Amino acid sequence: MSQGNTRVTTQVVHAQACPVREVLDRVAGKWSVLIIVAAAHGPIRFTELERSIEGISRRMLTLTLRNLERDGLLTRTAHATVPPKVEYELTPVARELHASLLGLTDWAERHRVTIAESRAAYDDAHGRGLDAV
Repeated sequence: MSQGNTRVTTQVVHAQACPVREVLDRVAGKWSVLIIVAAAHGPIRFTELERSIEGISRRMLTLTLRNLERDGLLTRTAHATVPPKVEYELTPVARELHASLLGLTDWAERHRVTIAESRAAYDDAHGRGLDAV
């Protein structure tokens, strides 16, 4: 057994990580990230989101929008027009998140070749092919 930090128990780690994990699970979800990116340039309508996010179903878009609104990351504005017009817009908190996402995507772009090379070297050293899990 390691003689490292013996004061850290599994319960302590889980208790501290649980609230953070809950938030990260929501905002780092595949659809949430794409919605935040799509809404970053100003108010956007449901149908515009649906068209711009490839592969998302209407139901998943609706659920994700509702969750992002519940979490305070989106505001939903319904205009009393015929037909009804509903727009979604990022809140200041989500704008801050978007800035962080831009930093992360910038980092990923700068290091993607290095990561690909590292994966190939690891796979070669460990006798793994492309279809290894």
